[in-house]
Amino acid sequence: MGFFSALLGNAGAVSQSDLLKDYGKLLAEGEEIELGFKLIRDTFIFTSKRLIIIEVRGVTGSKVEYLSISYKSISRFSVETAGTFELDAELKIWVSGEVEPSIRKNFNKSVNVYEVQKILALHVLR
Repeated sequence: MGFFSALLGNAGAVSQSDLLKDYGKLLAEGEEIELGFKLIRDTFIFTSKRLIIIEVRGVTGSKVEYLSISYKSISRFSVETAGTFELDAELKIWVSGEVEPSIRKNFNKSVNVYEVQKILALHVLR
């Protein structure tokens, strides 16, 4: 992921081995990491059971929030692909009962947004 792209808030893919090393302690028994992305300080991970969003807070980054969203609570989602002259694609996720998207994330062009859509569809549409 390029530095300029990260400054714009675009996420880049992270390897499963790096995610497991850094966040394996968050996983429940039998839960596996399927796909993950990192912004400058924040990370979001699609597992076999849920979506985990890790938000680093504060100037020193010592305060971290781990948000877990079960796939069954996701009511809908959209993935907008990057255009020819656009730098990013966008993911929107609505949690049940919310009118506006609860989560919005931008991806740089290195991310295959079809893979993101496929993972969400696999889990949400069960």
